[in-house]
Amino acid sequence: MPPPALKARGALPASNSCCGRGSLRMQSAMFLAVQHDCVPMDKSAGNGPKVEEKREKMKRTLLKDWKTRLSYFLQNSSAPGKPKTGKKSKQQTFIKPSPEEAQLWAEAFDELLASKYGLAAFRAFLKSEFCEENIEFWLACEDFKKTKSPQKLSSKARKIYTDFIEKEAPKEINIDFQTKTLIAQNIQEATSGCFTTAQKRVYSLMENNSYPRFLESEFYQDLCKKPQITTEPHAT
Repeated sequence: MPPPALKARGALPASNSCCGRGSLRMQSAMFLAVQHDCVPMDKSAGNGPKVEEKREKMKRTLLKDWKTRLSYFLQNSSAPGKPKTGKKSKQQTFIKPSPEEAQLWAEAFDELLASKYGLAAFRAFLKSEFCEENIEFWLACEDFKKTKSPQKLSSKARKIYTDFIEKEAPKEINIDFQTKTLIAQNIQEATSGCFTTAQKRVYSLMENNSYPRFLESEFYQDLCKKPQITTEPHAT
């Protein structure tokens, strides 16, 4: 029987799914092999040492590829709502956290989101699960709530609606019809609370679904490992 994460979207209740339209794309079977420790095997191969060795080799390869993609993501991430311009600007840098700092992320979801490196790593993780629209929507809402100008508030509200809320939106999030209808009404006279209900729902979905899986990922576990100190024996 395949792991729950590989089931078709139609088989899952909408309230328990953490992904929107992005989840309609095929899940990354290779990444899930790392997460669930379930490398596809030839039925004729059996369960001998060679199979186990093949499994471990694939896991190491996938983890290396995941780190490479994360590194690229960290180097090319830009702040939400601030598109790149032609002018030269200082590249945003992220400092790898110490094991102690990384371990704090497991104490609360807010601790993870408050860390620049942690947030970027979580975004890369959601991208690997084809659920990046959730964190992108949440970040867009955070930026939206800080907007003071009524004109900018109105234009940003319409953009968030067309990007994430309306039917067949390019990054459509998974929220109920009633919430969508309420948002469509609210943006006619936009206020900073237009997306509060939807943002809380998406936050809850990430906290209860994606966040625990991120904490179980080999990448996060690797960040939490303290480097081993080797001591050379003294010559006698």
